[in-house]
Amino acid sequence: MAESSMSETHGLFSSDLPPLPENRIVVGFGMVSVDYVAIVDAFPKPDEKVRGRSLQVFGGGNAANALTCASRLGLTPKLITMVGDDSLGKSALAELEADGVDTSLVKISNGGTSTSTYVIVDKQMKTRTCIYTLGVPAMVPDDLPKAKLKSALADAKLAYFDGRSTKPAMVVAQEAARMGIPILVEAERKKAGLGGLLDLATYIICSEKFPQAWTSVSSMPKALVSILLKYPTVKFVIVTLGEKGCLMIDRRACGEDPDLDAIDADSLTESLKLKIDENVTTPTYVSSVSSVRLKANGIGTLDGKLLLGTAEKIPPSEILDTTGAGDAFIGAVLYALCAGMPPEKMLPFACQVAAIACRALGARAGLPYRADPRLASFLRQTNG
Repeated sequence: MAESSMSETHGLFSSDLPPLPENRIVVGFGMVSVDYVAIVDAFPKPDEKVRGRSLQVFGGGNAANALTCASRLGLTPKLITMVGDDSLGKSALAELEADGVDTSLVKISNGGTSTSTYVIVDKQMKTRTCIYTLGVPAMVPDDLPKAKLKSALADAKLAYFDGRSTKPAMVVAQEAARMGIPILVEAERKKAGLGGLLDLATYIICSEKFPQAWTSVSSMPKALVSILLKYPTVKFVIVTLGEKGCLMIDRRACGEDPDLDAIDADSLTESLKLKIDENVTTPTYVSSVSSVRLKANGIGTLDGKLLLGTAEKIPPSEILDTTGAGDAFIGAVLYALCAGMPPEKMLPFACQVAAIACRALGARAGLPYRADPRLASFLRQTNG
């Protein structure tokens, strides 16, 4: 598709919206897969047979989903990954290219097999269970020629890693760090080699179970404090909480004030929850003052700003599939960082994008475009 027609299709130059970020190139490293999504009335018990209501095939994979979201919002993403030269790999790349994701950096393995995922969507509980089979062979550092890598990163605003294939990911991350490119790392679960990526991270976005599993700390707020103390180059950490929204600690705007009173991180979080207006259905936020000293007993103290982002209250009848909601959130954060959104704007925007994505089957079918009217108020706020 020609550049002009692509822009018109995506609504990139709507006069009702703020201008696109000046630098919107994002390089992402991670998984691309093909998802087989089966809908069932209720998740089966062991050794039970159930009737599937439908079976559909979609593109998937954390990095591929997040970059597709970023592309639809107006960024220019490039994906580094590896697929087999099988039919799955070819269809996965064709779908990404149709959505404006640059796949010129994708390594194609001759005779290899591509990653696939079986997703079971439970209509009764509104959950999804994923069973994925990794592609063969796995990507290795030698698959990343340094000259090509430097060229790919040359104009990037951000580098993003979905936390998978950590050995080759480290090669990309180390080069990005040498070039001074901010790094966003997704931390979904404990994984060998993930610590090396977190050492280089500028921003971290976690799944709900990760912070306490990674730190062995008793509460979520204290675990986030522990993560920021362990990784001093990280400017903020966010944990996504599904229908409960998200929790963020941001230390970017905080100066060094020795007279700040220390506030228990758990107590502050609970007090902020009480400020949430339950009658508001659209995503919003509540936060501490600009700078507080967060105390986590037995761990330490940290100067930062604590924010709670709320999720959209979606009528149950409108929720079709939560697959890829976290990827949509990350894609929106990538856009927000390129656009210079403050966290007070970024969290509601990302929660709104994730909520829209839950209204369609598969990880990408519901991802909104920049011109989607449901995003208009969130995008216009970037000028305020």
